[in-house]
Amino acid sequence: MNKAFSTKVYEVVRQIPKGKVATYQDVAILAGSPRASRAVGIAMKNNPDLKTIPCHRVVGSDGAMHGYSAANGIVSKIQLLKRERVGFVGNKVDLTSYRWT
Repeated sequence: MNKAFSTKVYEVVRQIPKGKVATYQDVAILAGSPRASRAVGIAMKNNPDLKTIPCHRVVGSDGAMHGYSAANGIVSKIQLLKRERVGFVGNKVDLTSYRWT
């Protein structure tokens, strides 16, 4: 993976505020590579600093959870988002209300 792109991704993800989420595609667009959603996923998987890069706030384009490499995986990701008061419809984030734009 391109280190410069990963750095841009981490810079974007650091800006997502508590209580909001961004999709992998949102992050790819903001990092300057609109077609690199999968590369954003790889960057999130390899997150070097969970405390400052809140990768749990990055979700699928439909609000679905698509992995989380820390703690108990997706269960932990959902718990972190709910702790930040992110709303869900079923098992997906309510993007109409909680998407960061």
